[in-house]
Amino acid sequence: MNNFADSIASSTSDDDDSSDEDDLVVHTLLSLARNRVQQRGESSNTEKRHRILIVRDRMAAHELLVRDYFALDSLYDLSKFEERFRISRNLFLRIARDLENNYEFFQLRWDARGKRGFSILQKCTAALRQLAYGIAADALDEYLKMSERTGQECAYLFCEYAIELYGDIYLRHPTRNDIEQLYAANEAKHGLPGKLGSIYCTHWEWTNCPNAWRGQFT
Repeated sequence: MNNFADSIASSTSDDDDSSDEDDLVVHTLLSLARNRVQQRGESSNTEKRHRILIVRDRMAAHELLVRDYFALDSLYDLSKFEERFRISRNLFLRIARDLENNYEFFQLRWDARGKRGFSILQKCTAALRQLAYGIAADALDEYLKMSERTGQECAYLFCEYAIELYGDIYLRHPTRNDIEQLYAANEAKHGLPGKLGSIYCTHWEWTNCPNAWRGQFT
């Protein structure tokens, strides 16, 4: 199916697509993407290397990925998906659908030999795993059956195109109206007006707090 992610997205709930939490996740993702794009030139390797042909079963890797995370009765539930991908499945599918609809690289293609290419799910998974964990592109080969070069290309183009699609919304400076809405939402939730950008009252748990400081801030 050429538009697999689109069909999955249509069968899942989009209730939290526009939630504040997803907006924050997209902003963080785009910040990582912008850094990756800026650093690409510094880490590029211009040395010529002989490529070793490895016959990889891309289709089997796609089917395993679907069974693990995207099927209706997937092996891992939504909480495991969010833990490992660092975004919700609905948000993942929304981004994948937008990339597939707008950019040829993320559309399913066949090469001159008639061999099927990587699916949109594989390409987005490869990119997000690199962004979320900072792993090398070569580490994706065993699970996604994707070479280091293709993995790097997925990560770079994911970052570049995501910035093109969402940068004007999530990477712009806030307007006066945006700030007023943030103030109002924060005051309604926390009862603390004028705390834009402050983390003092978010009550983050510090698991490695020194024993001498225990209870000091509770």
